[in-house]
Amino acid sequence: MIKLRVLDLLKENGKTKYWLYMQLGMSYQNFNKMVNNETKSIRYENIETMCRLFNCTPNELFEITEEE
Repeated sequence: MIKLRVLDLLKENGKTKYWLYMQLGMSYQNFNKMVNNETKSIRYENIETMCRLFNCTPNELFEITEEE
C-alpha cells in the first residue's frame, strides 16, 4: 500500500494541518481524506504543491507499506 507521509512532514516542518489545508485550497472533506490516507487518488497539482511547500521530492512524500 502506498501511503502519504503528510502528517510526518508537517511535524518535521513545524506546520499544522490547517496551514496545509489553506495552502492547497481544496475542500475540507477531500483534504481530510487525503491526509488520513482514505482517498484513492491525489491530483498531480496537489502533489507538486506539497513537494514545493515541504521542499521535498515525491519519493519523500510517499512510502510503501505492507498493509492493504
